[in-house]
Amino acid sequence: MTTTSGPITSQQLLEQWQGHRRLTRKVIEAFPDDKLFTYSIGGMRPFSALVLEMLAIAGPGATGAATGKWGEYDDQSKNPPKTKKELLDLWDKATAVIDTEFPKITPQRFQEVDKAFGMYEGPIFWSILYFIDNEIHHRGQGYVYLRSLGVEPPPFWER
Repeated sequence: MTTTSGPITSQQLLEQWQGHRRLTRKVIEAFPDDKLFTYSIGGMRPFSALVLEMLAIAGPGATGAATGKWGEYDDQSKNPPKTKKELLDLWDKATAVIDTEFPKITPQRFQEVDKAFGMYEGPIFWSILYFIDNEIHHRGQGYVYLRSLGVEPPPFWER
């Protein structure tokens, strides 16, 4: 076993986030096309709506974390995707934004307090951890949906 000393690096945090995003993408892919936008349990939103929430946070969150320009929270509800392919295309675009914007976050910026999306005040590192936690939470709902549909979800450890 090797050990390292020192704090987690920005690159390590980015890789952790993108690993979660790769897994969530696999969950989207596993959904039957006819259930992705309609299926729900117990009054929860369909998985596509949960994915749109993740998308509203991901790219804009990375940009806001890097620049302090948060814009408005946009859940894509005005022009939502209608197919799995359109949803995956949006996912891939957000991934590219994260890959471009995240490296611009300076070490000092991670410690700065800002108001994400004009609503959530805290240090930037806290906001980024929230973005990741939110995705994990909603992906878990997707796992429940898939299992209830008789679909084996991707292993949660394969990121």
